[in-house]
Amino acid sequence: MSAAALAHVLRPLREIFNPDEYPDLLVGLGLPDDAAVWRLDKNRALVVTTDFFTPVVDDPYDYGSIAASNALSDLYAMGATPILALNIVAMPPDLPSDIVAEILRGGAEKVKEAGAVIAGGHTIQDPEPKYGLVTLGTCALDRLMTKSKAKPGDVLILTKPLGTGVTTTALKHGKAESNDIEQVVSWMKKLNASAANLAAEFGVQAATDVTGFSLLGHGIEMAEASSVAFRLHLPSIPFLSGARRYAEGGNFPGGSADNRMYFSDRVTFARSIDEYNQMLLFDAQTSGGLLLALARQNVSPFLDRANEEGVDAWPIGEVEEGEGIKVLDKFYVDERPRDTELWFAIHES
Repeated sequence: MSAAALAHVLRPLREIFNPDEYPDLLVGLGLPDDAAVWRLDKNRALVVTTDFFTPVVDDPYDYGSIAASNALSDLYAMGATPILALNIVAMPPDLPSDIVAEILRGGAEKVKEAGAVIAGGHTIQDPEPKYGLVTLGTCALDRLMTKSKAKPGDVLILTKPLGTGVTTTALKHGKAESNDIEQVVSWMKKLNASAANLAAEFGVQAATDVTGFSLLGHGIEMAEASSVAFRLHLPSIPFLSGARRYAEGGNFPGGSADNRMYFSDRVTFARSIDEYNQMLLFDAQTSGGLLLALARQNVSPFLDRANEEGVDAWPIGEVEEGEGIKVLDKFYVDERPRDTELWFAIHES
């Protein structure tokens, strides 16, 4: 559903469930976040979420793996460790069983890679294939990350490149090149576990994952929940190799236009940023990376550790007082000019 439609249909739920009546529900009924959080005791919380969608790639195994990675991503965005998952399966009755088996195998092996287990699920018949999972994790309360804790002065870190929406749409149109397909599939299958662990190591408290509402949409949610403004630097934002080309070919999914319609009144672009780059920032993502708000004094050691551990991380902007998002046409420069240019050169190659 679009962000506007979702906001409308959720209103009755907020009227039925009074947050004051559920003191152990720490996240769920108030500001939007990536997963529900239920306090188990004074130290631990249970984190629960669900996600499913129609196929975004042709290979059934890859589809299952991507869907599982995407569903697990919400747990990582909250700082949780996955422990349990349930399959959500809706398939046409005439779809060959070996294809369904490959979808489920892809999901199962990705869940196992995350250190969790699939303990069951539910299946129905549906004219269009849909697959995803309910995922559960646990989190120490002092490691919980939410959208509402970004502070002025924090640096914004992105852990996967953008462009999955335009690239997979180009694939559906038969216009995507094989090397671009291989790249986008690899990124979408990649778990956000290592990035989440690094965020916890450096005390990150504010995070979200970048999925269907786009970098700008999820960024707006995070900025508004934290009562701050974001400033992004377009040249610092990583994109998949074919993203610009597919954008110029008009290969945006419908969700990207919905994102622009709903969020654009809260975004200001530098005049030099053209229509294609604006739309790429509204591009609806699948299984995207984490957007982290990192204390400025931790940026240099964080990037050093990320480099050592092989964790992809790009500084793309900062948090400031105010509201909305400003997108500038200049590189982000942090407080260590000695190696900032080298960092970007390495990660743009």
